[in-house]
Amino acid sequence: MWRAIRLPVLAGMLFFGMLALPSGAAAAPKPADIDAVVKKAAEFLKTKQGDDGSFAPKLAGPGITALTVAALIKAGVPPTDPVVAKGLKYLETSVKPDGGVYDKGLANYTTCLALVAFSEANKDGKYAKVIENAAKFVKGLQYGEGLESSDVRYGGAGYGKPGGKDRPDLSNTHFMVEALLASGVSKDDPAIKRAITFISRSQNLPGEFNNQPFATKASPDDKGGFIYNPEAKDAAGGLRSAGSMTYAGLKSFLYAGLGKDDPRVKAAVDWIARHYTLAENPGMGTAGLYYYYHLFAKAMDAIGQDRFTDAKGVKHDWRQELFDELKKNQKADGSWANDNKAFLETQPELATAFAVLSLGYCSAGK
Repeated sequence: MWRAIRLPVLAGMLFFGMLALPSGAAAAPKPADIDAVVKKAAEFLKTKQGDDGSFAPKLAGPGITALTVAALIKAGVPPTDPVVAKGLKYLETSVKPDGGVYDKGLANYTTCLALVAFSEANKDGKYAKVIENAAKFVKGLQYGEGLESSDVRYGGAGYGKPGGKDRPDLSNTHFMVEALLASGVSKDDPAIKRAITFISRSQNLPGEFNNQPFATKASPDDKGGFIYNPEAKDAAGGLRSAGSMTYAGLKSFLYAGLGKDDPRVKAAVDWIARHYTLAENPGMGTAGLYYYYHLFAKAMDAIGQDRFTDAKGVKHDWRQELFDELKKNQKADGSWANDNKAFLETQPELATAFAVLSLGYCSAGK
């Protein structure tokens, strides 16, 4: 058929838009280009790794080490690489008798990150028991036992602070969902189902899945987006949706098996279409920008479209755009760092780990 079309006719059809390009024609960075950026970042991280294999342990215990290990493996660095192997060894020494992977705090956050790292490296079953125990530990931190399902905290997860001085939030809950699913927990597991209940109540979408007052007050611009804490005191206009939290909520829905026709998913995608950007974390400016990038990458990948059309009808080759943004902001030494002090992203080890993790989703077909 293609050979039967004369070249001038074919060229004219392409020019006037009569012949659609194949869906795989969306722009994406070349693997070699991604590898070059990752290699530069890995060289930087090598200079920041402690003798024990850790990265910035005073900042978040084993958390940044786990994030870095998972990021490097996702970006194509093998578990046998010296930096990754040393990081995994350090994580092993951080495993507690209760199955958690933490230091003095942030038990849910750091254990979830470690679960993903161990799962990425568990090709030969080496970490199977560690993964099983860590998943059990994380489930034990979830709000559910002793609560009515109508309680806004039901299904959520917090940082896992000792003494019960905690409260659930969407950030910790999305990390929990991703970690449990990565560890092999079924989408039908009660812990996942409970988490989706909490996440649904964190969305500015009143109705069957969210009866919280803030959702009914949401502006049209906030509708469909997500907030950090559904227990927060809402103002007269409700609670503002944030980009990072909206990508976190959407990612969790899709990972947990909600269909693209689900009203919660559709509303989240609509919000993203109205606020698509890589210049900032919508609703938060540059605060948590690299955290935002990694959630953007995961959610966009889960949507399953190489091109994303925003509310103005502009088509975005999001993999290429994300790669271009990250490459542009990589420093000469291979690192990234945020000028905004919020959420500790001025710490290059943290921002670099998030950036490398984001790069792991920039290859076409991933």
